[in-house]
Amino acid sequence: MPARLNDDTELTMPLRNLLSIVAGVALGVWAYFGVVERLNNIETSLMMMENEVESNSDFRVRWPRGELGSLPADAEQFMLLNHLDTQLEKLVNEVESGSAPFDQQQELTLQWYAQRISELESQVEEIRARR
Repeated sequence: MPARLNDDTELTMPLRNLLSIVAGVALGVWAYFGVVERLNNIETSLMMMENEVESNSDFRVRWPRGELGSLPADAEQFMLLNHLDTQLEKLVNEVESGSAPFDQQQELTLQWYAQRISELESQVEEIRARR
């Protein structure tokens, strides 16, 4: 005859088996919550990395366009570049007009040589005339 189960049914079991079942359930619960904790940590890290990648992508696109401002060093470099550009334009104009410092020095040297040569030629003519 089959046993009928109800709330008055008694179950006899050695204490050793009962403790083993309780320990097994406790170990299973501990492992489950350890896995859940690990998954939560991984998901949190993933969300933080996705946020950083999105911010970096936004920065990478907007920084070269100048939408995020510029560094003080960049402003200083722009001022220096503008100054150098102005100086270059002045030098190009001086070279094209022939009034560059090197051209002027060369012109003075050529004038001195021309004057010296004409003086020497006149001295040579005087010496020839005396003979």
